[in-house]
Amino acid sequence: MAPSPVDPTETSARKMGRPSQGKSAEKAQAILVGALEVFTTEGYAAATMDRLAAAAGVSKPTIYSYFESKEGLFVALIQYLVSDDDMSLEMLPEAIRLQLPPEKVLFKMGTSVLESFAVDQPRLTLFRLMIGESERFPKLTKTFVREVQKPLLENVSTYLAAQPHLHFSDPMVAARMFVGSIVHYIITQYVMHGANILPMERDHMVKELVQLIVQAGQPQSV
Repeated sequence: MAPSPVDPTETSARKMGRPSQGKSAEKAQAILVGALEVFTTEGYAAATMDRLAAAAGVSKPTIYSYFESKEGLFVALIQYLVSDDDMSLEMLPEAIRLQLPPEKVLFKMGTSVLESFAVDQPRLTLFRLMIGESERFPKLTKTFVREVQKPLLENVSTYLAAQPHLHFSDPMVAARMFVGSIVHYIITQYVMHGANILPMERDHMVKELVQLIVQAGQPQSV
């Protein structure tokens, strides 16, 4: 199922590369769908604004009115593709409010993300493309880290710190362990085609990872 159109009413939209206020969600989605085709077939460097505009059926000024740059459009496209994941930023504050245990929350997050990368080839292609272009376009990957990874890590850290039975001296380290292990699995199994070389069943890996994190957060007996 395709992700929902990007919400054009967010006040911080242009800063993050998303459509600005007052713009139609339908046209924004058309630009993102066209960008997906161009980026996945031609790569980031070869994707010109002329080509992106033609694929979306709009003018270059129209793209710039929705997204400040090609970099902003690329990052917005990644956000668009992951917007329906359980790893979204909305899940963790809700889990804190409902006092849901990490054994359920982290397991659901991890398996959901890994499944999405396993079945969604465009998402995997963009992830591979971003890694491949990181040396030539460091600003692109820095924007991804700032706008996607940093908020995610902060939310995972906040969630772990809110668990009354877990006591981490630094919850951010535990958050990085969790997210980093998920990313490592994606890179090894999917990006580098290592599933047959280093086989590990997805759900088993996530379950054991969550258990390790929960155990690490248990108070140390004297």
